[in-house]
Amino acid sequence: MIKRYSLLIAGLTAVAILTGCDDPQQNSTQIERKQQEQLSLQGVQQVGMPSITNFAEKRMMKDILEIRDQAVATTTYLVDMQGGLHKLCNSVGYGLPYATQYTNPQRVSGGAQTPSTGNVAIPQADPNGLYSPASADGTWVQCVDPKTGKAKVVYVEPRIIVSPIPLG
Repeated sequence: MIKRYSLLIAGLTAVAILTGCDDPQQNSTQIERKQQEQLSLQGVQQVGMPSITNFAEKRMMKDILEIRDQAVATTTYLVDMQGGLHKLCNSVGYGLPYATQYTNPQRVSGGAQTPSTGNVAIPQADPNGLYSPASADGTWVQCVDPKTGKAKVVYVEPRIIVSPIPLG
């Protein structure tokens, strides 16, 4: 009986020691990540975190998000190569970058998870069935139609403007 407990304790000790050892199969990225985390921990322990008490930037971002949530009357301009402003239209809101997506642009694949690969994120279609780009130069602007006073969506890029109403 004592022999069994001795073997059990020896076995558990061996497992504990082996799990504490560095994995000889680690790649350079894993080693760098581990060393960077240790360095970051040292920095936080030695220096500490900033003493943020007013949260002015967070408050400013909150204000900006709340203003953007309103139908604010704006004016949209194009900027030429010399920095000159050219009025495009009276508009509503602040424009929406073309690459903004309504749904999460990626989803976790349904494939089998393995320790070496983990889960894989793959593209996910927007509600219209299309795959939006990760980035784009264009902006959607709601220009006010001077004839009807109603907002119409205009697509603006540095070299192209697409509009359902006459501009300029």
